[in-house]
Amino acid sequence: MKNLFIGILLISISFISLVNAQTITKKTLSLEAAKKISATAEAEAIKNKWNMAIAIVDDGGNLVYFARIDYTQIGSIDVAIEKAKTAISFRRSTKQYQERVQGGANFILSVPGIIPVEGGLPIILDGQFIGAIGVSGGTPEQDGIVAKAGLDAFLEK
Repeated sequence: MKNLFIGILLISISFISLVNAQTITKKTLSLEAAKKISATAEAEAIKNKWNMAIAIVDDGGNLVYFARIDYTQIGSIDVAIEKAKTAISFRRSTKQYQERVQGGANFILSVPGIIPVEGGLPIILDGQFIGAIGVSGGTPEQDGIVAKAGLDAFLEK
């Protein structure tokens, strides 16, 4: 009976070790962090008198937080969200795609889920992609400035 108990105990320990070996620790983007990123981006846009839509998504491209400054064109709502989704889905800035298209890589325009216009940036924390910010409403360069302001404020803290 004692040997049976020891055998069951060893199997249980092995199973627990196996389960632990199959899991990972992942950082996530909290609502509080998303709000802070958005607030800093919004402040930058307001400072420059730019009407912008600001979207923050998690690592799966799901909308976590959204803000639209008064009088921002409604078309910028979807564009901001899609820029954020592009940045997290492909783990790079949307500006990189803009530059590639400008350089003649027009095939990018046919890749599903890519918005090749500056204003989308992935959010990386301790080497992990945890989300993205997307901004729309101004010129591509203005969108990029606002997105970077939000991201920089998050990374400084």
